[in-house]
Amino acid sequence: MAKTSRMPGFHKMRISQRRALVGQVTGADLREIEGTLDTGGIDPDTADKFVENVLGTYAMPYGVALNVQVNGRDYVVPMVVEEPSVVAAASNAAKMARAGGGFTAEWDPSVMIAQVQVQDVPDVHVAVRKILEHEREILALADDVLGGVTTRGGGARAVEARVLADDVVVAHLLIDCKEAMGANLVNTAAERVANRVAALAGGRVGLRILSNLCDKRCVRVRCRVPAEALATSDLPGGAVIDAIVQASRFAELDPYRAATHNKGIMNGIDAVVLATGNDWRAVEAGAHAYAARKGRYAPLSIWRRDGDYLVGTLELPLALGTVGGTLRVHRAARLSLALLNVKGSGELAAVAASVGLANNLAGLRALATDGVQRGHMAQHARSVALAAGAAGELVERVARMMVDARDIRLETAKQALASLVAFEMPIQQASSR
Repeated sequence: MAKTSRMPGFHKMRISQRRALVGQVTGADLREIEGTLDTGGIDPDTADKFVENVLGTYAMPYGVALNVQVNGRDYVVPMVVEEPSVVAAASNAAKMARAGGGFTAEWDPSVMIAQVQVQDVPDVHVAVRKILEHEREILALADDVLGGVTTRGGGARAVEARVLADDVVVAHLLIDCKEAMGANLVNTAAERVANRVAALAGGRVGLRILSNLCDKRCVRVRCRVPAEALATSDLPGGAVIDAIVQASRFAELDPYRAATHNKGIMNGIDAVVLATGNDWRAVEAGAHAYAARKGRYAPLSIWRRDGDYLVGTLELPLALGTVGGTLRVHRAARLSLALLNVKGSGELAAVAASVGLANNLAGLRALATDGVQRGHMAQHARSVALAAGAAGELVERVARMMVDARDIRLETAKQALASLVAFEMPIQQASSR
């Protein structure tokens, strides 16, 4: 747990100052922060052992969200993301939520689902009954190959069975993976029990693999934001609450809006998942499947008014690990967990989901007040200025010129840079004489 996640003026500091301050408040070793983030946390030779046909590594910005408070604890939250404004939005919205007591979260046990498909089943209803009657036997088979997770209190917990078609049955093996994400554990267990399950069903083994719709492993987050924390220079807080509630209702009514609503949530969650070396593709798949679980795609978060407060709730499946996989060899992933200092995978999921709800709040507030483009394009202008060749303080000046002109294009950036250089070159030459 960080001593505090409130660091006013953090964005104005130099990178070296930010690193020192983060090390101070989180207890992380400054030398480890510098050594890890200067190299990206992974070298090409190590990357060559991760995936195939490696040519090198691909760097992305590594930032931290501030002001995040979950269940009364402060967190400095690492985020890896290429999109401008995501980190700033999470930090700003977390500050608003903090004014109402921060985020509260709860999470389910780390139970994942192994699926065993059985085909050519002569009587599917008899097959389901037999599979369930032999639950203890199936669980014991699974535990035989689950190894260390059983000694840590995890292991196979239950068996479920469903009819999918006139000749197809699927068995679900529920496995508590403890602090691991659990994909390898679950797949191994599915392979182990598949033949016995098929024999009980009287059919032929089909697929044996985990499900990324891990709806036994959900996290639920809530925040309560006072009206005064939401007010802008143009709108009082009460009006902002009403506008956000209407935006939420739009997403509840329309799947086209719900998709973008949920994308705003995943902006924050994915960035934390990437920073901690977890599988963001699995997280995305599970989240969007969960959003459509009732037969119609819906928002993962809901916003309502409660007196002078805006109340937001978020629920989604979120399988993250704090051991195994990438974490063993990727220094930046290990650094992220050191900065967070979470006690387990459930707590990590709670922090990631809280950041997701913060990003959702920031996006809805922007849409409901100034429009999302104002802040987003100001950040985007910096990227365009860099692409035009600006460096140092010229980046901010070129970006500001484009924003003021409401024309954020590469050609505009090049023209602005050229004008600044042409104007300042004679001044610099005169001052050097």
